[in-house]
Amino acid sequence: MPALNRVQLIGRLGKDPESRYTPTGKKVTHFSMAISTRWKTPIDTKEYTEWVSIEAWGRLGEVSQEYLKKGNLVYIEGRLKTDKYEDKGDTRYYTKVVAHAMQFLDRGAGDEPMVIADEEEQAEYELN
Repeated sequence: MPALNRVQLIGRLGKDPESRYTPTGKKVTHFSMAISTRWKTPIDTKEYTEWVSIEAWGRLGEVSQEYLKKGNLVYIEGRLKTDKYEDKGDTRYYTKVVAHAMQFLDRGAGDEPMVIADEEEQAEYELN
């Protein structure tokens, strides 16, 4: 049976992207995104915000680090990845989105949106 692992998100950055290098020298950039949903009730307007961790590798990470700032509106396309770690003897899990493409949605008048895609389409990078 075929499988599909694809995520598409539009949201605002919760903080400036932060980069680091793996022990093998590959650059990885992390940032968080806030995806907000608003709805009206008979009494008032409500809002719910979902926070998502984003991971971008290689050139996509470099572009993120250079151009994205807290509050920017951005479209991210990628895949879900769940990692685990040990914390005080307990195994904990966290899920993130590994970005494959992004489009900057904040722009000035007359500017075209910038679209960036990862050249290594399905790269399997691991943090050590």
